[in-house]
Amino acid sequence: MLGATGQVGRAAVAALAADGWDVRAGSRGGAGDGTWPEGVRHVSVDRSDDAALAGAVGEGCDVLVDMVAFGPGHARQLGALSDRIGSAVVISSGAVYQDDQGRSFDTQGRPDGFPRYPVPIPEAQPTVDAGDSTYGTRKVALERELLAAAGELPVTLLRAGAIHGPHCRTPRELYFVKRALDRRPVRVLAYGGGSRFHPVHVSNVAELIRLAALRPGPRVLNAADPGAPTVAEIGAAIDEVTGFRPSGTFLIGGPPPSPSVGETPWSGAHPVVYDMGAAERELGYRPVTEYAQSLPATVEWLAAQLHGRHWAEAFPKMAANYGRDVLFDYVAEDAWLKQHKAG
Repeated sequence: MLGATGQVGRAAVAALAADGWDVRAGSRGGAGDGTWPEGVRHVSVDRSDDAALAGAVGEGCDVLVDMVAFGPGHARQLGALSDRIGSAVVISSGAVYQDDQGRSFDTQGRPDGFPRYPVPIPEAQPTVDAGDSTYGTRKVALERELLAAAGELPVTLLRAGAIHGPHCRTPRELYFVKRALDRRPVRVLAYGGGSRFHPVHVSNVAELIRLAALRPGPRVLNAADPGAPTVAEIGAAIDEVTGFRPSGTFLIGGPPPSPSVGETPWSGAHPVVYDMGAAERELGYRPVTEYAQSLPATVEWLAAQLHGRHWAEAFPKMAANYGRDVLFDYVAEDAWLKQHKAG
């Protein structure tokens, strides 16, 4: 497995080992996870080094699980080792989809650029063009390269939704958990709190990986939880876990008036919900957990990471992606609320 000590990798190693697989867990540092079963072997491998990757694969493996493939170059790396790999399971992303007007995750910052996908989105939905310009275009290029070589290397590509669970570098749940820890008395949500960005828990991705490893074949499947809660429902579910409830919630009917007011990591003008029917039919997939059921472990882990540290220090990638002074700008939020109430 490549990327074994990442968020999904940790869960996938545990699921495969529990299912009886002899697991070689590859990561840049070669470290393990204290929760893994005995017998999991740790391998140090630099994904950017072709020779190192070939050395990690060794004489071969029945299944290669790849968490860290991001473009056509990585697909060609796997193709070059196809004579030593029985099949592969590779993580892709729901960011590959575009709507019938060509809008995608890449156009969200433009006026009227938020995509209007069907609900739910099937795997047959058109994708953005392959390229090297964005995360989504690189994932499409990866998918196409791998599927073109499926005769030599059967591959299951999993188009993941908004991944959640412990060990996430950009945990969306932080938005509500930190507010609970700060005892933030008010909550402001854009789009009436009704935005939906379909989540998927790490254990559900791991289950899809486990099933795909047992049933090799060229396919593309969505990866998502059994439900797609709204932002307001996510906030309420986290409230149940933390035991803290804000005294007031203000719902903005439209888009956020500024990035610091009403914008959450799930916010969007239109729902993003993935169809899981194909995974159920082709793999016999049944989810391991539901969103609310999975939250206690996530909240506990987030609280531990935040203890005694600034949130941007605990989650530097989150700060880089969203802005260090945006997600928790209570001063700007209070100023907007005061102005709105005065108006």
